[in-house]
Amino acid sequence: MKESTTVPGPLKMAVTLATALAGGGLFMVLGLPVPWLLGPMIATLIGANLNKQYYTWPGALRNSGMIIVGYTIGLSLTAPALKEMAGQLPSMLLLTGLLLLFCAGIAVIVSRISGMNYKTVLLGSIPGGLTQMIVLAEESEDVNLTVVTVIQVVRLMMIIICVPLLIFSPLFGPGTGSGEAMPLVTAVSPSFRELFPNFFIYAFACTFCAVAGQKLKFPTAYLLGPALVTSVLQLSGLTGPVLPDLLLNAAQLMIGVFVGLLLDPRRLNNKLVTLLLAVLSSVVLISGAYIMSLLFAYFDKVSVSTALLSLAPGGMDQMSLIAHEVGADLPTVAGYQLFRTFFIFFAVPPLFKLVFRRKKREASATG
Repeated sequence: MKESTTVPGPLKMAVTLATALAGGGLFMVLGLPVPWLLGPMIATLIGANLNKQYYTWPGALRNSGMIIVGYTIGLSLTAPALKEMAGQLPSMLLLTGLLLLFCAGIAVIVSRISGMNYKTVLLGSIPGGLTQMIVLAEESEDVNLTVVTVIQVVRLMMIIICVPLLIFSPLFGPGTGSGEAMPLVTAVSPSFRELFPNFFIYAFACTFCAVAGQKLKFPTAYLLGPALVTSVLQLSGLTGPVLPDLLLNAAQLMIGVFVGLLLDPRRLNNKLVTLLLAVLSSVVLISGAYIMSLLFAYFDKVSVSTALLSLAPGGMDQMSLIAHEVGADLPTVAGYQLFRTFFIFFAVPPLFKLVFRRKKREASATG
């Protein structure tokens, strides 16, 4: 009987893709944040838990999506962005470090209250991006991927909803940054014709570095490999074409489906408590970022709007769009967001592995 009910692979892929497209389309119609990542993730999560035998998604598709995202990250490392980051490097390093220590402290409290694994809560609390932290969680031992994803998704949703409400509230006046709003890369989606011929060079270089990085056990290799090689090629003078929205949305879908199928709500103990703690920790994190932004605004003589958008632990694209709308200093916001993103990409994975590897050795030695 079991053999007669086996679902063919192509049918599984078709059902999975149809579910993902439906989820992304619904999120887009409702105007929800990052619709082509969260929509497919939640839709396939629900579908797979209703009838898992109809759902499958190869890891190669997820990796392809990560290479595309890594390429777009590398494109943001332009010479002006690097110059902006270099000029404020001490301030960026200090405030980013304080924010990460604050997140680590929140993780300690949540871990003790909930009884959850500290490593799991820490990965859920670090504002390094949903995709990156999930990938790191996959590569780490003794980590509940479902809990990490839930905490990261709740944090992302809270920040994308709450920060704009704060910025547009009477608590904030209009931005008083330098006001020379640099053009947003995402304002106009380029055509596929504009990709060639440089697209082939970048595609080969990104794929090669992603695979090589994975072989060398590089942390989050399918993101960092393409990001690094793209920034190097771009700074050397080879223009990197901006990808059309269709490709970027497809990349998010590839990653979102894979993550959705990895999640297992049955592994989430005390669901209500976990969700409540995720919301409360996100509120505390936003409050901490606001307090630090007041200090930043005072010492660096920027508007509070600029300071908060620079330190808000959300995505660079969303924060930059809001900065443009309120007239905040967009280069400062983009520079701080970019610095934190790359600092977490490069520093957190090796530090994380080093600290917990040492703790594991100490535990085995005392045991």
